[in-house]
Amino acid sequence: MKSARLAAALCPALALVFACAAHADGMAVPAHTPAAYTQECSACHTAYPPGLLPAASWKRIMGSLDKHYGTDASLDDKAVAELSRWLQANAGTYKRAVDTPDARITSAAWFVRKHREVEAHTWKLRSGGGPFNCTACHAGAVRGDFSERNVRIPK
Repeated sequence: MKSARLAAALCPALALVFACAAHADGMAVPAHTPAAYTQECSACHTAYPPGLLPAASWKRIMGSLDKHYGTDASLDDKAVAELSRWLQANAGTYKRAVDTPDARITSAAWFVRKHREVEAHTWKLRSGGGPFNCTACHAGAVRGDFSERNVRIPK
């Protein structure tokens, strides 16, 4: 009886710990995500959880949208200001969120390590779209769920 009460008392606390750990890891998508972020960014790739990059990377990305990895992704000044503020406020501050020379999440050492088993030809599949298209393998990516148990590699 005591153990049942203890378990009942601990479950909510453990859930909170795991939720905080996921958020601290940068994978959580903030509840207050601007519609413009989801709409504009997911038009070409996954609208990444902002915690995956540090503030310096987001600043560089937002400052060069006219040359966004070979595409003109320019937005009006109001949208750039709103999204820049939101990205800065939600940028990663932990060891995974590192500024890479090209400000790409896919260039980060943790990303390369996590995807080392993905064969080179898989990234080139039309259904995959490349390493920037998280939703091709991670159905829950839009919610920040990149769990390995839910991965489905395109064929």
